[in-house]
Amino acid sequence: MAVLTLAGCNRQNSLRLDYQMGDRVPVGPLVYNVVETVWRSQLGDTFKPRTPQERFLLISVSVTNSGGQEVSLPMLMLEGGNGQSYRESENGEGVDNWFGLLRDVSPAQTQQGRILFDVPLSSYKLRLSDGGQGVTEKYVWVNVPLRMDVDTSVDAPAPGPTR
Repeated sequence: MAVLTLAGCNRQNSLRLDYQMGDRVPVGPLVYNVVETVWRSQLGDTFKPRTPQERFLLISVSVTNSGGQEVSLPMLMLEGGNGQSYRESENGEGVDNWFGLLRDVSPAQTQQGRILFDVPLSSYKLRLSDGGQGVTEKYVWVNVPLRMDVDTSVDAPAPGPTR
C-alpha cells in the first residue's frame, strides 16, 4: 500500500497513465491525439540552419475542446526515464505547422500543429494538461517511444542461373 501512496504522490493530479501515441486522450474538456514524432539534427534551410543543444524532437498533436468554454493550453512538458523534465520550446523558427505560443481553443474547435523540444535522444512521456490552473490542473501522460527513421535499402535482385 505504501507503494501505491508513493506513486499517487508523484502523479496526484493524474488520470489514466498508460496512453500510447495515436490514442484518443481525454483530459478535462480537451481531447488530445499525439500523431507522430520526428527527430531532427537541425531545422531550417541549408543557408541558415538552426541547430539544437541535443536533438530536436518534433511532435505532431491535435487538440479538440469538447467543453463549453474557451481553454488556454499551456506549454507542454516531456519527462525522461531519469526523472528529468523538458519544457517545450517557445521558438518555432524552422518548424512547419508550428502549434504556436497563443493556444486558446474555443468550444468545439480543433487545433493541430507541431510542438518542439530540444532533448537527448531517448524515449519520453509527454505530459498533457486539461488547461486548468494551479492545484486544479489535471494531467495525463502519453508514451513517446524512441523511434529512429531507418534508411530503406534496395533489395538486390535474386541471383540467376550461372553459366
